Amino acid sequence: MIAASTSHVSHRASQAPLVIALHCSGGSGRQWRSLAERLDDSYRLIAPDLIGAPGGGTWTGTGAFRLADEAAGILEMIDHHDGPVHLVGHSYDGGLALHIAAMRPDRLASLSLYEPSAFHLLRELDCEGHEALGEVLAIAGTVHDGLINGSYLTATAHFIDYWGGAGIFAAMKPELQTALVRFLPKASLDFHALIHESTPASEYARFGFPVLVLRGEFAPVPTRLIARELVSGVPAAIGAIVPGAGHMGPLTHADVVADRLVRQISFHDTAGSRAA
Repeated sequence: MIAASTSHVSHRASQAPLVIALHCSGGSGRQWRSLAERLDDSYRLIAPDLIGAPGGGTWTGTGAFRLADEAAGILEMIDHHDGPVHLVGHSYDGGLALHIAAMRPDRLASLSLYEPSAFHLLRELDCEGHEALGEVLAIAGTVHDGLINGSYLTATAHFIDYWGGAGIFAAMKPELQTALVRFLPKASLDFHALIHESTPASEYARFGFPVLVLRGEFAPVPTRLIARELVSGVPAAIGAIVPGAGHMGPLTHADVVADRLVRQISFHDTAGSRAA
């Protein structure tokens, strides 16, 4: 089991309120630079490179990959911090953040999610949810098949274009395309872990800390439904839409998303301090 790298850390006092920001599949902790720039000096930000990212190492292959395997290093960070923890997650790592929150509900000051890929929740919905899950399974199947038959470039293009928009992969620089192709095996593991996650929606409904669920105006159907389900099913949750953004809003609309996250974190940190 590999703990997350902590290479993207703000240089602030260790006793300061901790913000842990988790990047999307194929990304790295650098995704949260705008958030780091906007948080004031009273916060300490850790944006770790997770498994498969440049500084996160590789999966050991010791068994079927689960969200619990990815979560181990983050849980260790939370357990070693004495103060409040604000958790942020995007896409795959939004699903991971939900898993972590369910494991440490008494340690979180707030949870902020941008289109969490909690695909297992789609099974609990009606036909609309089942159709959306079929859409996810089709993309996951393309990734899996590409790894088996060697069509890595085509599979990566399908994966990136589904989440980012048609033609995104082809427009990327060759070195970035190569880096994403190298990530393809981890993308397959991410799909497996998210689809086979077992935490029911009823567990999230018990969250007593504030939850922000952001989505892009042009969110894909699966993550649009997941966001809707979380906002309606979690009493402490509120939802917001980022105009003009899609699933990759934390990258394409980084400043807007970061500003909204900072408002969520700072408001609830101040409110929690007053209550204490």
